[in-house]
Amino acid sequence: MTPSALDRLDQIAAATNDARLAIFLDYDGTLTPIVRRPERAVLSNSRREILRMLVANMPVAILSGRDLEDVRRRVDVEGILYAGSHGFDIAGPRGLRKQVATDFLPILDAVEKELKQKLADIHGALLERKRFSIAAHYREVTDQSLPQLEQAVNETAAHHRELRKMASKKVHELQPNIDWDKGKAVLWLLEVMGSESREIFPIYIGDDLTDEDVFRAIKQRGVGIVVSEQPRPTAARYALKNPTEVERFLRQIAARML
Repeated sequence: MTPSALDRLDQIAAATNDARLAIFLDYDGTLTPIVRRPERAVLSNSRREILRMLVANMPVAILSGRDLEDVRRRVDVEGILYAGSHGFDIAGPRGLRKQVATDFLPILDAVEKELKQKLADIHGALLERKRFSIAAHYREVTDQSLPQLEQAVNETAAHHRELRKMASKKVHELQPNIDWDKGKAVLWLLEVMGSESREIFPIYIGDDLTDEDVFRAIKQRGVGIVVSEQPRPTAARYALKNPTEVERFLRQIAARML
């Protein structure tokens, strides 16, 4: 069983070895609870407060499957580095900007129309177009209709090999099929944050399967923390149960490090 990050705070603090700490966070399921509809995932004032406290003293980045502008608006904290669309769209202070796979936008436009038609008669299906991906949410789809939705997504993915299908919590997502993911995005951000005088030690906290790419990418140079109520296979070193525990952990890290 993956040990609790709250029980291993001394161990985590010691692992930084006087390096400069950087905090990386997912949004849905990490800073906010998973909700039935994406628009209802609202960041609490207390969590916004701790993010402001952290970013005043260390680099903080939020990586989300949401569109960049969506997650930036929901968090609304100056100085944070934001990465939307699972790291395909990055922005930060002092004009920092990186977009990956902009040449895929026409393909995504065409696939969005195709999948919208296929899902039109499936009650509860929610098709969400993000700038660099297309998400088919099925949290409100009945068990009887779920095979129809999965068939529609699988057929669409098979016809468009330029895109890859990703499975997440109650959502199938199509995104550009290139060598880029959240893990690559975090490594790029670490280079941007890098300082000749002081090494960066990253802590990444996330609940999604896409966050496993980050846990693997930073395993030798930082700490990965998975957010999950139930034990699950993970490349993360530690675990937290829910966003409430994430907030407790961030407050305790802030108290120790600031």
